[in-house]
Amino acid sequence: MNKFLSMFLAGALGGLVTLGTAKLLEKPSEITASQNPLAKQVFYKTPPAGFDFTKAAAKSMPAVVHIKATESRQAAVKRMQQEQENDPIRRFFGGDFFNYNDQQHSGTGSGVIYTSDGYILTNNHVVEFADEFEVTLHDNREFKARVVGKDANTDMAVLKIDAEDLPAIEIGNSDDVQVGQWALAVGNPFDLASTVTAGIISAKSRDINIIKGKKAQSPIESFLQTDAAVNPGNSGGALVDMDGELIGINSAIATPTGVFAGYAFAIPVNLVKRIADDLIKYGEYRRAYLGVDIAPMDSKLADEMQIPYAQGVAVVNVYADGSAAIAGVQAKDVITKVNGRNVTSTSELLELVARSKAGETVTVNVLRDGKPKEIAVKLKPRASE
Repeated sequence: MNKFLSMFLAGALGGLVTLGTAKLLEKPSEITASQNPLAKQVFYKTPPAGFDFTKAAAKSMPAVVHIKATESRQAAVKRMQQEQENDPIRRFFGGDFFNYNDQQHSGTGSGVIYTSDGYILTNNHVVEFADEFEVTLHDNREFKARVVGKDANTDMAVLKIDAEDLPAIEIGNSDDVQVGQWALAVGNPFDLASTVTAGIISAKSRDINIIKGKKAQSPIESFLQTDAAVNPGNSGGALVDMDGELIGINSAIATPTGVFAGYAFAIPVNLVKRIADDLIKYGEYRRAYLGVDIAPMDSKLADEMQIPYAQGVAVVNVYADGSAAIAGVQAKDVITKVNGRNVTSTSELLELVARSKAGETVTVNVLRDGKPKEIAVKLKPRASE
């Protein structure tokens, strides 16, 4: 009897130890401060709902298209004849020495359906070299496209296909974008159709000096910077927020290798809309100018200009008969706001002015000799235009 009782007690004790160990090892669905005042983390069996990108991806993917851009043989002949004029080897052998068909340029990129009747946003560098375009939709339908307008200074272009009832992207507000928020890049990297990558907005109003060349005389760079993976073929594609709304057009990557190395850059959608609407209406971007030379403000510049330091953008020079000069803006003014929005960099100022139209009046806040002043400036196009 005593032997049986000892075995029973040993078995019961073993069961209690096993049960207690299992309870200790079980991962709680949530540990809150009320359950444990010393708890510093909250553990979940599944990721929080805010980290689910499926809805944003499903909403935005149908609005992103694949673009194949090709230089026709006629265009290649014309380009190579122009190159021949400056090339002694080509002048010696003549144009017939070269096979024009082998010299035709082609490339691929992405685009975003802007309107249901077939206007498509993309980058200028995706289409600038070509005169034949083929657009493939998310549902694999293919259309011939034509360029409606393009602008080298902003790297924006608009294509048009003959179609109706297309799934146009929903437009967001890039002014509301915050550093640290999630974003998705949607496009066709390396011809991999409908690819989605995720990252965060790591900076705003970024100027990386990438829009340049003969055709870009006065470039505007005020990019949204993200660490969502973007590669060749993503250009012209969508950068969307967690609601699947367009916040930027993917345009460039910072890389020593030619492929993604950590950072990508998108044209903010509030600037995109302004440019695209002009390209659709006029075939060109009708840009307004302040008529000033500007520089980012820092302590060294303040000492050189002999003005009190203030965070903003310094006016280095004012052009006679320009918008700013007529309104009363002066050299050594420090621009701090435009239409109530803070200005802390030259890229921010360029973007805010670029989003306005010639003929519109903007409110410019400046510091002059350290004293605030508000000036109404009626914007004009550049004199040469």
